[in-house]
Amino acid sequence: MPDSYVTVQGDKWDLIAHQQLGDTRHMNKLMAANPQYLDYYIFPAGIELQLPEIDPEQAGLSSLPPWRQVV
Repeated sequence: MPDSYVTVQGDKWDLIAHQQLGDTRHMNKLMAANPQYLDYYIFPAGIELQLPEIDPEQAGLSSLPPWRQVV
């Protein structure tokens, strides 16, 4: 997984978390890793965000519906 992500016009925290970290539930971790950008709701192009470390087992599992998750 890359260490950073450069925004495109129109990106939002939840979209970036979903696309780059595997689940919108990681949005809080993404925001905590980039406190200097918390004033943004919709990003302009060219902002470099640091991506937090996500446990690989948690990255994609929670995006599945509960009945599809393997425990």
